Amino acid sequence: MEIKDFFALLGGLALFLYGMQQMSNGLNAAAGEKMKQILERLTANRFLGVLVGAGVTAIIQSSSATTVMVVGFVNAGMMSLRQAVWVIMGANIGTTMTGQLIAMDVGAFAPLLAFVGVVCVVFLSHEKCKHIGEIIAGLGILFLGMEMMGEAMMPLRDSEQFVSLMTKFEHPLFGILAGAAFTAAIQSSSASVGILQALAGGGAINFSGAVYVLFGQNIGTCITALLASIGTSRNAKRTTMIHLSFNIIGTIVFTILCMATPLTSWVEQLTPGKPASQIANMHTLFNVATTLLLLPAGNLLARMAEKILPDEQTKPMHRVMTWKKMEDV
Repeated sequence: MEIKDFFALLGGLALFLYGMQQMSNGLNAAAGEKMKQILERLTANRFLGVLVGAGVTAIIQSSSATTVMVVGFVNAGMMSLRQAVWVIMGANIGTTMTGQLIAMDVGAFAPLLAFVGVVCVVFLSHEKCKHIGEIIAGLGILFLGMEMMGEAMMPLRDSEQFVSLMTKFEHPLFGILAGAAFTAAIQSSSASVGILQALAGGGAINFSGAVYVLFGQNIGTCITALLASIGTSRNAKRTTMIHLSFNIIGTIVFTILCMATPLTSWVEQLTPGKPASQIANMHTLFNVATTLLLLPAGNLLARMAEKILPDEQTKPMHRVMTWKKMEDV
């Protein structure tokens, strides 16, 4: 890999992350407050809660943002721990929408999308139109970044050292740890999945290795909510524990399935020769199947979180106060 390819890779990554942020900011500005109101009101029923979580996350393009909102609602007492479970499950499904968008072959329209979006932002005065322009421009810039990364990674297919490194990800533990660490570092599963799709599209990693990295990325995305829960109530911390438990259980189940069954080959055969689509499909399958598996056990997840993080004991303080009273006497 030449130095110019490395610079192109960094430039593509910068455009991708900037486009993701721009799109997310535009979506939040256009519909953020409405999304919060929907989350508050429509989460009493488990199925409705899952649908709301999926819908909100698909719109704002960030499961981390949805989970952080949920942590805030639980901390403020506006949402119960049981209600939060369903929204978190739905958020994990909604976040797969970004990967599916990236998998669509719309690279040729990326410059046009970026142009139309920038024209809306620069020349239109209406606030709503500007936000829509930000969304369109962000999407176009995101795809331009994807193309740049894919082209920059092409020479890596001929690098023996890089191919040797990538084949190590076929070991489930290494792949999961790499995916979790990278996603925790950039704090966005959508972005890290997109980068994985670019790696696979450039031939730098094969699908059998990418699946374990993908599973780890689902765990790594929990870091944002964990950070957001610092200094919050006990129930808010339990909400992040549920989010983490959901993804760990899903990773264990799917790792066993991929090792014991030809699941990877089945998903690969759905879209042969399209690694980005294969990763997007596995990501969707992972989150939908894990939600269906754990939906009947939502209250059990909440009870498990309460066991792991029990209510803070007040007895020791009571004893100290009683001892002080005895001393005063």
